[in-house]
Amino acid sequence: METALITGVAGFIGSSLAEKLLKDNFKVIGIDSFTNYYSTRIKEKNIENCLKHPNFSLIHQDLDTLDLSVSIEKAEYFFHLSAQPGVRASWGKEFTTYVKNNISVTQKILESLKNSTRLKKFVFASSSSVYGNQSSIMNEDTSLTRPASPYGVTKLAAENLVNLYFKNYGVPTISLRYFTVYGPRQRPDMAFTRFFHSIIKDNKLIIFGNGEQTRDFTYVDDVVKATINAATSDHVGEILNIGGGSVFSLIQIIEFMKEITEKELEIDFKTEQKGDVKHTSADISKSEKLINYKSNTDIKYGLTQQYEYIKTNLNLYDN
Repeated sequence: METALITGVAGFIGSSLAEKLLKDNFKVIGIDSFTNYYSTRIKEKNIENCLKHPNFSLIHQDLDTLDLSVSIEKAEYFFHLSAQPGVRASWGKEFTTYVKNNISVTQKILESLKNSTRLKKFVFASSSSVYGNQSSIMNEDTSLTRPASPYGVTKLAAENLVNLYFKNYGVPTISLRYFTVYGPRQRPDMAFTRFFHSIIKDNKLIIFGNGEQTRDFTYVDDVVKATINAATSDHVGEILNIGGGSVFSLIQIIEFMKEITEKELEIDFKTEQKGDVKHTSADISKSEKLINYKSNTDIKYGLTQQYEYIKTNLNLYDN
């Protein structure tokens, strides 16, 4: 039985990945510091099932202070998903937290892995935020990387560190640029969770900007499959887009939500926020070729799954 180590295991994607790996007969070591960026009750719920599994163990500690050597010696696969999230919160004095959690911690992990003989793959969770504002489809090899937010800057810096440790020390890395992930367990500060919570509570939906901004929305199960495929593939040193093939505007998403919830919605349009990009659209042909990535989740199906999850766990999202 092989062992996988996941940082950020109590998060949205991390917990979903951990559950799938456990089902696939992996041992999973999860690391999470349960930061207060959002309610720890949500994170505790995320890993509720994992904690019941005999092949799961949790290390509740900050990566900045944790001695990784013991855990690394046990793991064939290392999934680095932990990060300080959020585009809008990354400005000003909070930037130091982003530098520590997204850059310095990544460097510490890579340094600890550079002499590992057990490691088969280090998978780094990057972000479409590294592209910034682009008017055309985003390609890993031809599109510029000019982040529009401090958050995006830190993710690109970490991605560059990953590449350096592959080239200089042979660490078997692969970086995945996730495009706007949604589905059950999505963070409470992200748009779909905020929208559904507002709908259930009969509150106005708050949209920053005019609602015409588009995103390449990617369902969490597709992201999990892509992440595992990347880990078990023979490819190293690559950067891959993980998009959903579902490019919609927020206004279009709202219309889908009306259908799903069977409610009429009021929208309060607010000033566009600094760091928010206008459009994202992923070229996933490289991922299709190298890791057999398929993204075929229907947006309405995915939204319905997320809606049902929030309804069932509404107490987690009530302030």
